[in-house]
Amino acid sequence: MNNLRTTKILGYMGLLGSILVGLGEHLLHYSDDILGNAENYGFFNTVPQHNMSWGHFISVAGLPFYFAGYIHIYQMLRSGNEMFARIVLIIGFIAFAVGGIWIGSRATIGNIVHLEHSINPEAYVKIVDHYTRHLEILVEILRGVIALLSAFFVITIIKGGTFYKKWMAFFNPITILITLTLIGFALPSIGKHILPILMNITHFILFALSIYQLRAFLKPVNDV
Repeated sequence: MNNLRTTKILGYMGLLGSILVGLGEHLLHYSDDILGNAENYGFFNTVPQHNMSWGHFISVAGLPFYFAGYIHIYQMLRSGNEMFARIVLIIGFIAFAVGGIWIGSRATIGNIVHLEHSINPEAYVKIVDHYTRHLEILVEILRGVIALLSAFFVITIIKGGTFYKKWMAFFNPITILITLTLIGFALPSIGKHILPILMNITHFILFALSIYQLRAFLKPVNDV
């Protein structure tokens, strides 16, 4: 009983993480021109610097809750296959360690873009190139890690014995992420809001559905 309630609390902590980091990342990245000015981070020119500062601290404060969320996912999977559940947990921790490094760098590159005309042009290009090679590349790594995590998530659910119904396998992180990406590009008026915070919306959906499925196991306990 206590285990299930702890799992529920961890799920809500993950949900809170997706909200806080999503809010922070929206403040860091949102501008009406974001979809047409991604090259060399030009969109940052239209993001107010105070938004970037607030976004930085809100997203960094919210990030640790993601780790709680992945402990929740582990608890939901472990009865099906302990080894695969642990793999999902470890990969999830790696994913958000990498993501944390990246999100913590965004206010810095945004400020550099604002200072472009105060910096020697040759030095500015070198700074931006260095950022791209060392930090922006982490986004691609993160997506690859999430794809690997999703594979183990799906396999564990399909094998059975978890707290999830098998349809939950479809709502794995990479499938949700791809679906949201397609929606964002098909509907730019929506895309300019969701594309900058895709990973957070993806995990909000993931944690919300996971908590919803846990309710079926909590109800008999609450009725006792």
